[in-house]
Amino acid sequence: MAEPYLRVEKLVKKFGPFTALNGVDLEIHAGEVHALLGDNGAGKSTLIKTLAGVHEPSGGQIYVEGKPVNFRSPRDATAAGIGTVYQDLAINQLMSVTRNFFMGREMKGAFGTLKMDEMDKIAHEEMLKIGIDFSDPTQAVGTMSGGQRQTLAIARAIYFGAKVLILDEPTSALGQKQQMEVLKTIKRVRARGDIAIIFITHNEIHSKLVGDRYTFLALGQVIGAGTKEELEGQDIRRLMAGGADIAQLEKEFAEM
Repeated sequence: MAEPYLRVEKLVKKFGPFTALNGVDLEIHAGEVHALLGDNGAGKSTLIKTLAGVHEPSGGQIYVEGKPVNFRSPRDATAAGIGTVYQDLAINQLMSVTRNFFMGREMKGAFGTLKMDEMDKIAHEEMLKIGIDFSDPTQAVGTMSGGQRQTLAIARAIYFGAKVLILDEPTSALGQKQQMEVLKTIKRVRARGDIAIIFITHNEIHSKLVGDRYTFLALGQVIGAGTKEELEGQDIRRLMAGGADIAQLEKEFAEM
C-alpha cells in the first residue's frame, strides 16, 4: 500500500493529570474514507483538534507524507494540507455563497476592490465538482439546505488546499434527505482519489455506507481498527459501544 498522507504514532494528549489520548496510532490514505468512531468522551474531538493544530500533543508524533511535523497552530495544519470542517461550519448565513466561500481570502484587484465575477465563477465551479449547482452566487447561505451548506464548507476546504479533509459529525442535526446529500458529497470527494477523508460519526449506518477503513476509540485509546471487509457488523456495534458485550448489555437491560 502507498505511503499514507497522514500518519500518527503513539499520540498522547494530556490536560493536567487527565489523559485524553493515550498512545493513538492512525494512518490516513488518499482516496479513502477513514471513519473515526467512539462514544462521547472517547477522545475523537481531542484527536481531530490535535491533528488540526488546535492542541499541541503531549507525546508521540504526527507525520505528513512521511515527514514529522509539529503543529503549533491551526495555520500550521492548514499549510500542511489538513482541512477541518467543524459542525458549526464557520459560515455566515446572511452572506452570499461566494462571500462565504472566500471568507477571509477574498480576491482583490486595484484599489482593494473585490473580483466578484472571478470569485463567483470559482465558487460555482468548485461546488459543481462535488454535486451542488447553485444558479445564483448572490444567494444567501441561510436559504440553502443543511446538506448544501456542508458541501459549501467541504468545497471551500478542498479549493484552499486540503489533502486531508476532517469532517466532524457532518450528518448530525440534519434530516434524512440532507444526510444522504452529505454522504453523496463524501463519496464524490473520495472518487477524486487525491483527498483523504476522516469521517467522525456516531452513526453506524452512515459509517458503513461510506467508510473504507475504521478506527474505534474508547477512553483515549484505539480499541479496534480495520477495513470494512475485516470487520463484521456485530464487531462494529461492539466497538462503537467502547468494546462492550452488546448481547450481555441487552440481556441486562431486559432484566431491569
